Amino acid sequence: MARHHILTAPLLALALVAATPDRVTAIELHRPEAGELIDPAARIEKLADGFGFTEGPVWVATGGYLLFSDVPGNVIWKLVPGQKPVVYRANIAFDGPDIWRVGGMNSNGFPEGDLRRERFAMIGPDGMALDRQGRLVFCSFAGRSIVRLEKDGSRTIIAERYRGQRFNGTNDIAIKRDGAIYFTDTFGGLRERADDPRKEIAINAVYRWNDGVLTRVVEDMPSVNGLAFSPDERILYVNSGVDNSVNRYDVLPDGTLANGRRFLALAGDPKTGVSDGMKVDVRGNIYITGPGGIWIVSPAGGHLATIAFPEKPINLAFGGADRRTLFVTAHTGIYRVAVRVPGI
Repeated sequence: MARHHILTAPLLALALVAATPDRVTAIELHRPEAGELIDPAARIEKLADGFGFTEGPVWVATGGYLLFSDVPGNVIWKLVPGQKPVVYRANIAFDGPDIWRVGGMNSNGFPEGDLRRERFAMIGPDGMALDRQGRLVFCSFAGRSIVRLEKDGSRTIIAERYRGQRFNGTNDIAIKRDGAIYFTDTFGGLRERADDPRKEIAINAVYRWNDGVLTRVVEDMPSVNGLAFSPDERILYVNSGVDNSVNRYDVLPDGTLANGRRFLALAGDPKTGVSDGMKVDVRGNIYITGPGGIWIVSPAGGHLATIAFPEKPINLAFGGADRRTLFVTAHTGIYRVAVRVPGI
């Protein structure tokens, strides 16, 4: 494992908008039982905006704040509800001299022809999670690695190669209660993605890292993105934004996966959202970004409700003192909405 010391950015508040809460009546219940999970009149609040491409939300219960990443900015932000976001760590995921040619290109979500549209390289931190010691572990897109932020501010690269080959662009992450880290690797860290000459691994896949041992656990999906465990950790859900689908795998006692099968196909126009971020509540319902917003799906695969936002949601996390607040990263903005069942 390689350990690097970095400068800790001061917690300076930037001039980002701490938006006034806006009422958005955009919660559609598709089944009666969905009312047990969310109030259709719940208020969707914009907490902040002005970012490039927000990702990786994670609630830090010990401090009562949300961390999230802005991938093109190469920054991790800290947001205390009711306050403006401040920089938590800057220049955190990639610091190489060839920054000009790494990271797949993306945009801030505004359509072609809109003067607000901006394009940029996705170089920074992506999916994030806390380990058993409360340390932040994140995917470095252009760094093509899994990085742990230590308590002293240094960072440890815990995985960057599989059988000698460099990852292409680590994307999202989930950590089991036993400490094992599961993550997806895509082509997103490469400027030309699948056609980039620097590509070393031929496929998208899911990996498991535990105590220094790295194992490939999913290689039967053409693309991978978000992932989440069921409450009892016997099931791992893995989604694909290419065909808006979710697969379901049994988690074996040794941490490997078996019996992969299609769990869900998210119907709708992918221009309005794709399957990406994914979390579960204590009842096992899955909350997943998709066409039209965030889908709430039962453990049996039933589409219970859809939460629409002013922007296309990218990722989400449960938080708040009772974990009944759903925080959502959506391109340029950060949002929240109350739910009735605690999340994990």
